[in-house]
Amino acid sequence: MRRAAIVLLLLAALLPAAPAAATASAEAAPSYRARTVTLDGVGVRLRRNTRQVVTVNHTSGHRARVVLWMLRKGRWVAGLRTTDGRIGYGGLVAGTKRRQGTGTTPTGTYDLRSAFGTHRRTSAWDLPYRRIRKGDFWVQDNASDFYNRYRNQRQGGFRWWLPSSHDDASERLTDYGRQYEYSIVLDYNWSQVRRRGSGIFLHVNGRGATAGCVSAPRSMLRKLMNRLDPDRDPVIAIGR
Repeated sequence: MRRAAIVLLLLAALLPAAPAAATASAEAAPSYRARTVTLDGVGVRLRRNTRQVVTVNHTSGHRARVVLWMLRKGRWVAGLRTTDGRIGYGGLVAGTKRRQGTGTTPTGTYDLRSAFGTHRRTSAWDLPYRRIRKGDFWVQDNASDFYNRYRNQRQGGFRWWLPSSHDDASERLTDYGRQYEYSIVLDYNWSQVRRRGSGIFLHVNGRGATAGCVSAPRSMLRKLMNRLDPDRDPVIAIGR
């Protein structure tokens, strides 16, 4: 009996251990499939942990309805809302077909990745934020490695001196103190496809249509700055 017990112990030592760790790992990291939902008539492509969505539903002319949605207990609930949203003077176009300088707003779903503006940062803002300084531009120079990026002229790397009438002129941010008081950056064309366009933001309304961005009343932008949370993977979905 003693010899049999020893043999059993040796066999147990040679057998592979039960895959408990592998099972726990699989449960902790389940597979994910991108999902699409429709909110206010706009198709939204959700990211992995998206719990905040801004929809832009074109109504007529350059007008649009802009709504902030939040996921609560498995249901999308509308929060902030305005019927005084604006789009580009050139209307809407598929993001992959957009061309720089056409005044069109790209349709599709885009990450709301960061923000900039004229105010000092407050503790209520969770998005990465940059305060506009003298010499700050959004680069629209197709010959630059910094195309579709925020950059100061002192850093160089783009032709900041080009006149606004030039096809490759970049946007001097201090020239738009009203619209860019609060401005949230869309990741449209973040891969820097030349001539597709750059500098697509969600910003404060100006006097009329935008040049391709989405805009909304100042009061709504202030509230969005306080509510958008990068941990909730916020996106904006633009549709007809």
